[in-house]
Amino acid sequence: MAEALLFVSQDEFTCSVCLDTLTDRVSLHCGHSFCLKCLTDCWDQSQECSCPQCRHTFTTRPELNRNALLNEVIKKLKKTTIGPSSSQNYAGPGDVECDFCTGKKFRAVKSCLTCIASYCQTHLQPHYEVAAWKGHKLVDPDRNLKEKLCEKHQKSLEIFCKTDDSCICMMCVVTGHNGHKMVELETEREEKQKQTLSDIKRRLEEREKTLKEMRRVMEEMKISVERDVVENEKSFTALIRCIEEAQRKLTERIKEQEKREMEKAEGVMEQLEKEIKELKRREAELKELSETKDHLHFLQTISSCCILPADGDSLSFTVTADFSSEDLRKELSGLKKSLEKISQGDIMTKTPSGTASGDIVFIIEISSLIFFFLLSDFCPLTLDINTANRDLHLSEGNKKVTRDGTKAKYPDHPDRFDYWVQVLCREALTGTRCYWEVEGNGDFMEIGVAYKGLNRKGEGSECGLGNNDKSWSLQCFNSKFSVRHKHQRTKISAPYSPRIGVYLDWPAGCLSFYSVSHTMTLLHRFNTSFTEPLYPGFWFGLHSSVTISHLTPCDH
Repeated sequence: MAEALLFVSQDEFTCSVCLDTLTDRVSLHCGHSFCLKCLTDCWDQSQECSCPQCRHTFTTRPELNRNALLNEVIKKLKKTTIGPSSSQNYAGPGDVECDFCTGKKFRAVKSCLTCIASYCQTHLQPHYEVAAWKGHKLVDPDRNLKEKLCEKHQKSLEIFCKTDDSCICMMCVVTGHNGHKMVELETEREEKQKQTLSDIKRRLEEREKTLKEMRRVMEEMKISVERDVVENEKSFTALIRCIEEAQRKLTERIKEQEKREMEKAEGVMEQLEKEIKELKRREAELKELSETKDHLHFLQTISSCCILPADGDSLSFTVTADFSSEDLRKELSGLKKSLEKISQGDIMTKTPSGTASGDIVFIIEISSLIFFFLLSDFCPLTLDINTANRDLHLSEGNKKVTRDGTKAKYPDHPDRFDYWVQVLCREALTGTRCYWEVEGNGDFMEIGVAYKGLNRKGEGSECGLGNNDKSWSLQCFNSKFSVRHKHQRTKISAPYSPRIGVYLDWPAGCLSFYSVSHTMTLLHRFNTSFTEPLYPGFWFGLHSSVTISHLTPCDH
């Protein structure tokens, strides 16, 4: 009984300065008690003497006397109730406090789900000693005990209802869960723990498999890139050698022609020099003959000694070239432009013109270079059914769209085109380079890209691809091409192909359309500055369709 009394009055023996049980207790006239050392230290550090608890000021420093009787009582209190290590049992910042301690609270060692309270070691004793409390359910300290109560009945949650997938109390079992499948919390916990662990392991295996596959693909890509680099180096080394060899042979031909023409000219010059010498000799003879007074002798002699050599074409000289310098410069200029296009990534198909025998011919397979250049940026696309006009039907995994004259029963959606027979893709393209191809069928179709802000409702031009500043498009009408932007239409003169390639370089603000057949021909290139993500889209005439292609290297 004395121990209980001491325990209840325990807070009266606590120093308000150190918050521990009083040591060498001294009392002030205002009635408050402190440890002798704590009070002395406070006054030594201050210019005035006042009570640390109520701030009552004393004009002179009071004399501090210990109360021997009370000090003995406090010592017994420490030994019997609190014990030598009581300071170590106070609740800290991360501990659950005892709900029954007064003053400074001790750390709870158990929580009771029946009482919905937490207890320190001392206050927990009745749960072990009193028969009425021995059946209570004790758990490790828990500061969230209210969450373990049924909101409706304020009873402990002890059963799991599998039908409703919820924790319930015993009152819930009786009042609202008749016929439901119920198990104990521990049983459900084990089942869920096992299932969750199984799901984690399965997901882990899937992710590890995916990671392994990605590493394999990356390794293959690395090997492929290294192989391509080596092959390209070989190709360009061979190209350089071919150009150097062509230059050497061409130089040899020019030198040989020079030598041949020089020898020819030297022969003519030698003959001319001989004739000049002969003519000078005969000129001298004529001068000497001209001095005679005998007219008969002059006429008889001049016909024999002054006969001039025959005048003809034998001494004419014309330089003859084996090749046309102008034609050669044109061929080299064409080759230079093709190489520049390769280095700049701006490659187009060029059909080499016919050349005569003996000319230097160098043919580059541009079409293959275009395809492999673009294939590295291939982007798979899927049609967004929520944008499709009801005149359009999607199929083949939303890779094909057809307008056949019948209506589809699509639900209302804010993204759906309600008048314009158009559809957009789901993918938002931004900050990167992308390439895709489509196969068209029918007399009219339009292929393009648009910002998400393209209007979907009504008949206005602000909804149509290419009719505004939010979209760019290529129109295919009766096997003729044209491009459109801001309602401006530009015709394109190019052979028709139902297969169209689109290359988007978003960072560079470049959108290119290609006609794809056995070669790739650039139809048009828009150069602008994109400010938002772009969505590929299509516009159709009656009995037209478009299929988004799945590309592989063997397609070209």
